[in-house]
Amino acid sequence: MDRRARGGLLTAVGLAALLAVGGCSGLRGGQASEDSAASAPDKAAPAGVPLAEAGAAGAKAGTGGGSPDLRVDQRSIVYTGDIRVRVDDVDGAARSAVTAATSAGGFVGGDERNSTGRTARAELELRVPAERFTPVVEELAKLGQQEHRSIRTEDKTEETVDLDARITTQRARVESGRKLLARASSLDDLVRLESEVARREADLASLEAKKRRLADLTALSTITLTLVGADAETSSEKEEAETGFLVGLRGGWNAFVASLGVLLTVLGALLPFVVALGVPVALLVAVLRQRRRRPAPALSESPPVPVARSAP
Repeated sequence: MDRRARGGLLTAVGLAALLAVGGCSGLRGGQASEDSAASAPDKAAPAGVPLAEAGAAGAKAGTGGGSPDLRVDQRSIVYTGDIRVRVDDVDGAARSAVTAATSAGGFVGGDERNSTGRTARAELELRVPAERFTPVVEELAKLGQQEHRSIRTEDKTEETVDLDARITTQRARVESGRKLLARASSLDDLVRLESEVARREADLASLEAKKRRLADLTALSTITLTLVGADAETSSEKEEAETGFLVGLRGGWNAFVASLGVLLTVLGALLPFVVALGVPVALLVAVLRQRRRRPAPALSESPPVPVARSAP
């Protein structure tokens, strides 16, 4: 084999070796990258969050699409419900409703009852945890014959997030104000900074109170339960029953009596003024009339004056 063929063979063998080494290193680098990418969610995912959800959140954050939407179970939702149930024993059903609320971890916010027997009526305000809202409503509906149910929800997620951000900012302002107050060098600066820090602390306390109120509304749902006896009439039934000629006649008579009472009240209020002013005026009018009735004095009669006659 000549020198040229031998040199070409050595060059081809060298190039093949270089390509093989580069391919192996690239394969190792790709595998290392995949291993690090696979282990990254484990390091970045917070406790209690599934890896798939953490990866999806990381992908959204990496693409710059803004904060991801919260799941339904992470949203701040206020539940309120009104339910009316007709029962045979109002007191017994009320005790069962209180037991259902307390067993679910709630309490009774209000209890109003009137009458007894089959016309009894009770209105209970129950506060129960939000996650137990639906089961408690279903349990209350089984106390008797359900006549009315109204469920309302109000999403407070945006308000909660905004309130948290404002509280964080206000706490930072309070902290900076306290630091400036600690470095105050004159009495004027001390007084001015104390006033500013007090104002910031008051604003922070107000925001924290709103946060507690909102947390209470979202953590505990409100259920207004109305229990009516078997023969008790509801407000809607009363409105439907109050129609007809006799009802209109009774309403007109009541209006007439009320108007007459108002008229008598006004006359009673004016009577002292009428007596105080009317008696002197009546006496004055009587005196004037008496004077008009007196006869005028008679005029004295004078003898007739003779009339001179002219001669014919």
